[in-house]
Amino acid sequence: MTGFPLTWLYVPGDRPPVVAKALTSGADVVVVDLEDAVAPDRKAYARSATAELLCDPQPVPVHVRVNALSGPWARADLAAVAHAPGLSGLRLPKVSSPADVVRVARRTVSAHGGALPLYALLETALSIERAHAVATAHPSLRGIAIGEADLRADLGVRDDAGLDWSRSRVVVAARAAGLAPPAQSVHPDIRDLNGLAASCAHGRTLGFLGRAAIHPRQLPVIERAYLPTEEEIEQAETILKAAASDQSAQALPNGTFIDTAVVKAAQRTLSLTTRP
Repeated sequence: MTGFPLTWLYVPGDRPPVVAKALTSGADVVVVDLEDAVAPDRKAYARSATAELLCDPQPVPVHVRVNALSGPWARADLAAVAHAPGLSGLRLPKVSSPADVVRVARRTVSAHGGALPLYALLETALSIERAHAVATAHPSLRGIAIGEADLRADLGVRDDAGLDWSRSRVVVAARAAGLAPPAQSVHPDIRDLNGLAASCAHGRTLGFLGRAAIHPRQLPVIERAYLPTEEEIEQAETILKAAASDQSAQALPNGTFIDTAVVKAAQRTLSLTTRP
């Protein structure tokens, strides 16, 4: 994959055959969900099935979204999976403060002895207000993202554009904290691939990189939306070639002005072209 994952496929932890298929779906990261996708009476089974799966290394990075940290199931989730050899990261839902991240970080160590990568999901108005504080809460935190369904309900937002301010705030917070650009939240209609593509294009303009998915058919749409076009690649190569021969600020024949910021953007564009 690229230096940054572009596709994060959520699958319910209580459906092992679906999880097995997800591991060969082409997703950059598979997220086994113990939270919203699992009914209360299936929580224990989902937890044990996921722990069994993660006893062995997996062909792609596997993250687990545990249940809400303030609820009755999170402690058991963490105890079951946090030290598993096949686990690559934990996704923490409904994080409301830096203290939530710190508590989990202090209780989790990877099976290899190092810090277990943590990812915080911001799903309330309060968590959006605290986005930068959460993003800098602990060195184990590797990313933040928005849980848009819950945030939409909390804000009473009816139109999708009503979330754009919150989206931009999280993008800025991640950058300010030195974290990877956030991935977009899921597009809930798995049949609406045109709408997904349009939404991804909008997310890209806001500074997101990649997206969570809930069905394999969404993966190629997300990947196409976030990978650079041939024209963008050609432009980036032209910029880097010009910068290599003359490191001062300059203008290309097409009028594009080149400075350090433009060169960095071109380097990032080309970094996204390397796929497995």
